[in-house]
Amino acid sequence: MTKKLGFLSFGHWTPSPHSRTQSGQDALLQSIDLAVAAEELGFDGAYFRVHHFARQLGSPYPLLAAVGARTERIEIGTGVIDMRYEPPMRFAEDAASADLIAGGRLQLGISRGSPEQVIDGYKYFGFHPAEGESDADMARRHTDIALKVLTGQGFAEPNPRPMFPNPPGLLRVEPYSEGLRQRIWWGAGSDATAEWAGKLGMNLMSSTLKDDESGEPLHIQQTRQIQKFREEFAKHDHGFEPRVSVSRSIIPIVSDEDRAYFLGQRDSEDKFGMIDEKTRAVFGRSYTAEPDELVEELAKDTAIQEADTLLVTVPNQLGVEYNAHLMESLLTHVAKPLDWR
Repeated sequence: MTKKLGFLSFGHWTPSPHSRTQSGQDALLQSIDLAVAAEELGFDGAYFRVHHFARQLGSPYPLLAAVGARTERIEIGTGVIDMRYEPPMRFAEDAASADLIAGGRLQLGISRGSPEQVIDGYKYFGFHPAEGESDADMARRHTDIALKVLTGQGFAEPNPRPMFPNPPGLLRVEPYSEGLRQRIWWGAGSDATAEWAGKLGMNLMSSTLKDDESGEPLHIQQTRQIQKFREEFAKHDHGFEPRVSVSRSIIPIVSDEDRAYFLGQRDSEDKFGMIDEKTRAVFGRSYTAEPDELVEELAKDTAIQEADTLLVTVPNQLGVEYNAHLMESLLTHVAKPLDWR
């Protein structure tokens, strides 16, 4: 099955002598260069993880805009933006601006967020759940508002004495980027939130971490999640066909450098455990092997088969040149034999 292939970078940086990404500036500039290299290689997407209070990529919009200005074809996305931290109106403004710079190539993954670096970090950004509301409820409320704003419908009463002339009728958030509303993805950690995404008309993004809802391997649980999402999406007239992505760690071992970095670090089984006091999760295995073995193992991953888009996590601290090598190896030794291209 033909698939879109993208890389997913967390943008880690550390002043360690072993890291080729020493600072926040390095992480940002190297992310832009890696997106350019990915486009030249023939990859379809450049995606970036967003974590606050961490030595990783934070505010995504300047990065998305910069990548958009330096590239021409590649999709540019996030995986994911934590909506607990996002003011919906500003989110719509910033996202539309970056999308217009990129010529309509943004694919924005958003979600309720993951375990944080600090306790209730969204509070430092000025957000507090309403009475009787959880932080997850707040994230979904922010999302619902943002989705409505992204439709481009006017909702704000104009000032009768504005500084600049207004168009007739209620005003919308500007700038408006047509089609962006259909390029919003929800990062779902459970079957229920995947169905919620289908109901609201978002695309589905499913990572290597998911709530454990059956004790089965990740790819089996994820396959069921994707099917439930598509069934729910089909019940509503959203006006477009949804997309589904899954992410994986895939390292083809084709050089001595690959062997030195990764051969002793293969994690060939899913792991199960608690990510907080209430949530048991399954964390997906890493695929690290020589190409023939990789092709055989990946062919058994039913969630990859079910998805139309595969996001491959990259070890960004090894530098742009090495990660470009990994992407080229993936295209040549994995994607081609599996007929993904």
